[in-house]
Amino acid sequence: MTIFDEQKGLEIDLTTLIDGDVKISPLGFREYDVRWLYPKDINKKGLELYGYSLGKFISDKKGASASIVVGQDYRSYSEEVKYHLVRGLMSANLNVIDIGLSLSPMVYFAQHHLNTDSLAMVTASHNENGWTGIKCGIEKSLTFGPDEVSEIKRISEDHKLFQVSRGGTYKFIKGVHDAYLDYLVDKKIEKKIKVVAACGNGTAGAFAPTLLRKIGCDVIELHCDLNFEFPKYNPNPEDLVMLEDLATAVKENNADVGFAFDGDGDRLGVVDDKGEEIFSDKIGLLLSESLAEDYPNSKFVIDVKSTGLYLNSTILKNKNCEIDMWKTGHSYMKRRVKEINALCGFEKSGHFFINQPLGLGFDDGLKSACLMINYLQKNLTLKLSEIRTKIPQTYQSPTMAPFCKDEEKYEVVDDLIDKIEKIQKNDQTFAKLKIKSINTINGIRFEFENNSWGLIRASSNKPSLVIVIESFESDKEVKEIFNAINQLLEKSGKVGKYDQSL
Repeated sequence: MTIFDEQKGLEIDLTTLIDGDVKISPLGFREYDVRWLYPKDINKKGLELYGYSLGKFISDKKGASASIVVGQDYRSYSEEVKYHLVRGLMSANLNVIDIGLSLSPMVYFAQHHLNTDSLAMVTASHNENGWTGIKCGIEKSLTFGPDEVSEIKRISEDHKLFQVSRGGTYKFIKGVHDAYLDYLVDKKIEKKIKVVAACGNGTAGAFAPTLLRKIGCDVIELHCDLNFEFPKYNPNPEDLVMLEDLATAVKENNADVGFAFDGDGDRLGVVDDKGEEIFSDKIGLLLSESLAEDYPNSKFVIDVKSTGLYLNSTILKNKNCEIDMWKTGHSYMKRRVKEINALCGFEKSGHFFINQPLGLGFDDGLKSACLMINYLQKNLTLKLSEIRTKIPQTYQSPTMAPFCKDEEKYEVVDDLIDKIEKIQKNDQTFAKLKIKSINTINGIRFEFENNSWGLIRASSNKPSLVIVIESFESDKEVKEIFNAINQLLEKSGKVGKYDQSL
């Protein structure tokens, strides 16, 4: 049984064993974290085996009695998942420091603040109810990639007879929440900005409004009360339902801007004062061009889903800034930002990676909101809707996610890469357009001679593909490119219903 005390945290009982067999689906080990339907794909014993395997991996890297900071999001079962994860970690002799209800970036920050050897955050991020997951890391500000996840999976497979035993220690620490908010508050703004903060009843509701008020904003809360049933909609800044709700609230309250936060607080979506969504890659473009004024010669990392406008920005070129296109995924992007010492990384999904001297390098929706507020403060003579009109016009699809089985999605993408490469090689047209270049660093991004492009890749954390399209010409061309992609997908016979479509 999970017992929580506000002063002591969890009461961990290592004296009894849980009856039944271990259940832990191998498909839950994904590219850079783990995600399972709970308890369908992983049970309590499976969580303890995963915790032991993670702890063993960390001990092998950091030595016996290594420390780990843990936290969890606000789902009905997240505390129970954490309880059994911690039992497994302690069985591997880890010293567990629990900070309680948290955002993912709060746990990343806590590893710096408490100087722990590692971290584990229990969250399924924006996945629907029923999902659980764990984001883990050793190097500060970074989370695991495919090699680490594969090794932990191998350890778990070698320990089918795992039993919980007495091992490490457990300690609950209060005060990290306040320290995290203090870290975020750089300085107060001079003129109040009215903000609608939409949290979809997710964990960010416990922290985002407080932060925005601390920096001097006038805050209107939209579904910021914590409710693990997500009664209005799933907290996902890419979801059109959430964005439309936010847009309505912005217009009704005559707000300057609307912010949408995801379930674990590491992503940001933005709506302008007229209720128009600005896709996160274009928000990243605005921020990078503004930051380039103060930090010339900087590097910025963008993911393969991001607008081609970065590559054509005269401001970035004049400030001698370099754009590096990289793999989609928070772990990939964090590592790339650190590897090339980029100032920031911007992902279309709303993960913004803010590096020194502005941040600590990890993705943080609340830190991103602060950056956006500073940007608005710097441009007080213009409304965000006026700034938006100055962004060169392109036509973008939403991020579409047709269902595709986990065990089939990578094979489907490889087959599509082969087909599209043959189209280019044979000088054929695709959606009546000639393919100018192909990038296969993460799925396939194919660019046409008019700079429009399409992307097909496998989702890293769900059984689906990911499709994104940008046209420099028209919405009609977006639909034509989509129809051509969809024809290829239908021929595979392995792709189902879309989460979002055109």
